Amino acid sequence: MSEIVALPRVHSPRARWIGLLFISIAVALIIVDSTIINVAIPSIVADLGITSTQVQWVQESYTLVFAALLLVFGALADRYGRRRILLTGVVVFASASVLAAFASSGDLLIGSRVIQGIGGAMVLPTTLSIINATFRGRDRAIAFAIWGSTIGGMVAVGPLLGGWLTTYYSWRWAFGINVPLGIIIIVGVLLYVIESKDAGEPRRIDVVGAILSVVTSASLVFGLIEGRTFGWWTTNDAPTIGAWTWPFDVSPIPLVFLVTIVSGIAFVRWGLRRQRAGASTLLAFGLFRIASFRNGNIAALIVSLGEFGIILSLPLWLQNVLGYTALQTGFVLLALAIGSFVASGVAGALANRVSPETIVRIGLIAEIVGVVGLGVAISPDATWLSIVPFLFVYGLGVGLATAQLTSVVLRDVPVAQSGQGSGTSSTARQIGSALGIAVLGTILFTSVGASLDAKLSDLPAESRSQIVATVVDSAGAAIPSLDAQGAEIADAARAAFSEGTRYSAFAAAGFLVVGLLATLRLSARRHEPEEDNLQEGKPAEDDPQEGRPDEPAESDPSDEPAATEEPTRPAAT
Repeated sequence: MSEIVALPRVHSPRARWIGLLFISIAVALIIVDSTIINVAIPSIVADLGITSTQVQWVQESYTLVFAALLLVFGALADRYGRRRILLTGVVVFASASVLAAFASSGDLLIGSRVIQGIGGAMVLPTTLSIINATFRGRDRAIAFAIWGSTIGGMVAVGPLLGGWLTTYYSWRWAFGINVPLGIIIIVGVLLYVIESKDAGEPRRIDVVGAILSVVTSASLVFGLIEGRTFGWWTTNDAPTIGAWTWPFDVSPIPLVFLVTIVSGIAFVRWGLRRQRAGASTLLAFGLFRIASFRNGNIAALIVSLGEFGIILSLPLWLQNVLGYTALQTGFVLLALAIGSFVASGVAGALANRVSPETIVRIGLIAEIVGVVGLGVAISPDATWLSIVPFLFVYGLGVGLATAQLTSVVLRDVPVAQSGQGSGTSSTARQIGSALGIAVLGTILFTSVGASLDAKLSDLPAESRSQIVATVVDSAGAAIPSLDAQGAEIADAARAAFSEGTRYSAFAAAGFLVVGLLATLRLSARRHEPEEDNLQEGKPAEDDPQEGRPDEPAESDPSDEPAATEEPTRPAAT
């Protein structure tokens, strides 16, 4: 007979922190997959022979579906169980990774990326709501710091991991590695993470609201991503579906944004109508009466415009201008990851001394200093030594600001609605990131084209236009080949791409300054020391500090709605 070993109770403090480890791995899994593909694209093009349009969708389909479904799965997690949705998401994500690893065509790879986006949308909001339901006081601040630092660090680790796997193995392992990680997450979550969900009588899911939210999010993200390709107003590159081609001079993007506006208004009106009737809604509109939730989400959206947009241009500049390999680029970006992980320790040390709002502002100031420093250091003759210190400072800021801003947003949200709250917060960040990538990408390539055109003014107009189009359309990948046409042309292209990257960095810094100003609307509030309820086996949802959506957080504890925990004892082995 096998020996029966008693495992730690999931309510114990030690087990909660072990559970946080596996939750962080789950977050790392989905964040890495949004960046790991960037350095693998050339190998995928060579292997599968995909077109430039398919290249775009390989990169963008994941983000599109991911952002569109966050709210839906946040609400489903509140009803059916946060741990259950998290585990389902990991299974879906890992299964889609197998399909991607064995994809024999571009269409199959794009389809698998869409399914990965569905799985990722299940994972991210549930990790936030589980942390919100499990930790309290200073422990919660530290847990959110680890969560935020994981996101910031994995943005940089993705290119490093992708570069290593692509260089020494195959691009297919960039997806295949998700399978063993998924198994580790499933086992760890089953053993160390307790189930929790909304209290009370199960209510019907707002299907109409879910459809309207998906249409609103998907159309907005699609428009932001594809605007530069199809044209923001007039048609640049007419979209084609089968034998049909867009026939109008006006771009389809304005129509897409009109769909966003109409469906967004319909979503709000429909939700308010159901709320007045006492029916369930996808989004708890009452949460926006909480000042920390409302103002924190506005700040998070603006901050996200500048936080990750620079990650788009920097790898292109490092590889196409400085001539670094994919693996070398990953090592340079590792400085960002190190800074982000260091931030978790800094945030933990500051948690009991200063308010979370102050830590957010310190983080944003560090981000601004880092990005402005990058802009100043970027040049065709720059070296990694001039870039790495600023990337570290930037990563430190990302780790501080991301985690603590999340903590502020969810601080007064009742645990029973933490899935809806975290889904809203994650959606705001994803939309902000998509907008940042679209805007900063437009600034990058527009600046590169204008600068290169001016630098090649001595060439005939036709030759100049061809060179400019080649550099811009290839996102700088054609720059090394320009050496064959003359050192002056290649040097001009490197200088132009450096200028475009510099302007993109300064624009990102501008967004971060606006985000810093937006945080001034957040009222500072020190976390008072709290007794750790979980040490005595008391469910986290009974914490009296959780506010109701339409009452101040300091309301009478006796009036608080308690969420129902469903403790799940780990199986003996």
